[in-house]
Amino acid sequence: MNSNLSKTIEAWNYANIQLKELDAELRLNGRHLVAARKSLVVSRGRIAERLRDLYVNGDGDSTLEVLLGSRSLDDIITRLDAIQRVSSQDARILAEVKQYRKEVETRRGRLQDARAAQARIVAERAAQKSSIEAQIAEQERMLASVKDEIAKLRAEERARQAQLAAQARAQARAQELAVQEAAIQQSVTGYDVTPSDGGYDPNLPPARFAHVVPIALQHLGIPYVWGGSSPSTGFDCSGFIMYVFAQLGVSLPHHAASQWNYGTYVPRDQLAAGDLVFFDGLGHAGIYIGNGQFVHAPHTGDVVKISPLTGWYASTYVGARRL
Repeated sequence: MNSNLSKTIEAWNYANIQLKELDAELRLNGRHLVAARKSLVVSRGRIAERLRDLYVNGDGDSTLEVLLGSRSLDDIITRLDAIQRVSSQDARILAEVKQYRKEVETRRGRLQDARAAQARIVAERAAQKSSIEAQIAEQERMLASVKDEIAKLRAEERARQAQLAAQARAQARAQELAVQEAAIQQSVTGYDVTPSDGGYDPNLPPARFAHVVPIALQHLGIPYVWGGSSPSTGFDCSGFIMYVFAQLGVSLPHHAASQWNYGTYVPRDQLAAGDLVFFDGLGHAGIYIGNGQFVHAPHTGDVVKISPLTGWYASTYVGARRL
């Protein structure tokens, strides 16, 4: 259920990205539509003046026949155009009227299509939200049925996480020193020897974000919240990664599958601290911290924590990317 929930949440995140893009396009179309309508009003006023002048100063009888025999302004324009009763200036005004009219109609069509698409996205998002809420409610009922056992397991897990966090912080510090040492050696020898789990691979770019690990570890214990992307509200998996890397000035999307498209693929035996690791068909992601472990926001009911690349995570492992 957590696997399905995580995938649904990531789909919801991506739908929100698309919805924001659609809103921006909708606002732009709206501005163009307003401008086109104003231009159409001006042009219609100008052609009305030209028709009056044509009647007063031209062949009144013929013009009156056209005016009285027409059912609309468009009909007048068409009939005047047909009998060639306008000057070159009239023809230009007529062309402007037709141009603006076409623009108004085209933009109106686009706006209506955009609104229809937006309505479908909103409906889809509402359905996803209902599904998520139903799954969360079911999960809460399951947790309530084993409340005492869960409390004991959580206490044990907090103690284990505290121990893992202490080890991870010490390891992160050692990793930073190793990276600094590698940088010094590179400046002397010209070769990159950035440490990784599997040693040096000349075909991979150096791991530049080992220092993201201490930042990530500062948020251990923050509750998982779907759609969350800050310590104050909570995190989901991609929101956690997005927030942590933003502290280093690195911009990533709030969508695990989109984050997979960033950086360079890293073989598992070449993982280094700061690499992004992905699982479950790109439905989940975390930040590798070294020693076969990663930090992540797992699922509803849990908190930001350290987990090993074993068990379910090993069986659903997709790959890693280095930014």
